[in-house]
Amino acid sequence: MKNQLEIACFNYESALIAQENGADRIELCENMKLGGTTPNYILALKVREQLAIKMNIIIRPRGGDFVYSDEEIVEMKQDIKQFKKLKVDGFVFGILNPDGSVNVEQNKELVKLASPLDCTFHRAFDVVNDVEQSLQDVIDCGFKTILTSGQGETVVEGISVLEKIQKLAQNKLVIMPGGGLRSSNINLLQEKLEPTFYHSSAITNKTETASAEEIKALLQSF
Repeated sequence: MKNQLEIACFNYESALIAQENGADRIELCENMKLGGTTPNYILALKVREQLAIKMNIIIRPRGGDFVYSDEEIVEMKQDIKQFKKLKVDGFVFGILNPDGSVNVEQNKELVKLASPLDCTFHRAFDVVNDVEQSLQDVIDCGFKTILTSGQGETVVEGISVLEKIQKLAQNKLVIMPGGGLRSSNINLLQEKLEPTFYHSSAITNKTETASAEEIKALLQSF
């Protein structure tokens, strides 16, 4: 596998900037201040119409923790069904139990519903209580990727965990570093990790829109 780049896009403009500047894939979401929530269907429709690159959708009904009520699980399932009609390329979600373990049953249900599209287990992984057991649980659920900062505030702080779980994953799934990833620190990760997908919002100012220059700089580091 060669290094590839996914851009977290919180609006229509960012998706176009990501495509125009060479990103391999976007993750479409809204509400950056909440860490990303399920995007509006009309936004997703507009983006899908304009994008030739791959497009994943986050399925997260609210900010906060990753323990969901039965009503929220129903909402997540309905969102997956709706977004599949747009011919998106994959989904991003993660459900935990109150004790910080992976909710295998609920995640499996959503992975099955999303099939044949690939699913990414998102940064809920950064708050699991047992990294090695949770890695195995995520693999068993059928996810293809884990988006994680390695349980650090940023990928730089979590670099040792990222290195560890990438080795443990043994190509069963992709460990995608994300969380504070920028062109200024990506080389530190590349020194420690095998080639992989990297994840960044590429936002360098106080807006919620990706920077073309930052995307180019990230790609140039490959």
